[in-house]
Amino acid sequence: MRTAILASGRGSNLQALIDAHQSGALPIEIVAVGSDQLRAGALKRAEESGIPTRVFQTNHYPNRQGQEEDILSWLKENQVELLLLAGYMKVLGPQFMRQVHIPILNIHPSLLPAFPGLHAQRQALEYGVKVSGCTVHFVDEGLDSGPIILQEAVPVLPEDTVESISHRILAVEHRLYTEAVRLLALGKVERTGRQVKILQ
Repeated sequence: MRTAILASGRGSNLQALIDAHQSGALPIEIVAVGSDQLRAGALKRAEESGIPTRVFQTNHYPNRQGQEEDILSWLKENQVELLLLAGYMKVLGPQFMRQVHIPILNIHPSLLPAFPGLHAQRQALEYGVKVSGCTVHFVDEGLDSGPIILQEAVPVLPEDTVESISHRILAVEHRLYTEAVRLLALGKVERTGRQVKILQ
């Protein structure tokens, strides 16, 4: 599947996807990487792997609609069949979601529907949960509210800080996101409404 990735930060999930693809474990072609941040580490990682990049810098657009129209054009130009959000820190608007007709996946550092939005690891620690984790889900018009594909739990230890639990969850994210993308690319993800079934 021709795949594009949007990222805002360091790009560690992007790197995990690139590594899995280069090793032959992931049957996709990463054709483009985009970011809303000019200096995102993800862009450097993509360039080092020879993947074309594009910046959609928020302050270069009069409004979100203009930025999202540019992203839609970019997806069409690259004939993208799958869009992955890998630490992309903007919510895609309802108009964008109505116009895009390809699967969009995201990974979130909590066991959704618990702790959506920003700072999920901090939310989990402050709430006092004993188990956190991460979730790969389809993106819809809500905030981290799309149908769930895969989840994995990560224990919260009494001595955990935001940094330590984030680090352990991130290691699971790298593996779980790659597996979800692999299953989707192989046609093993069946979605009916909010229900997602993994086919054998």
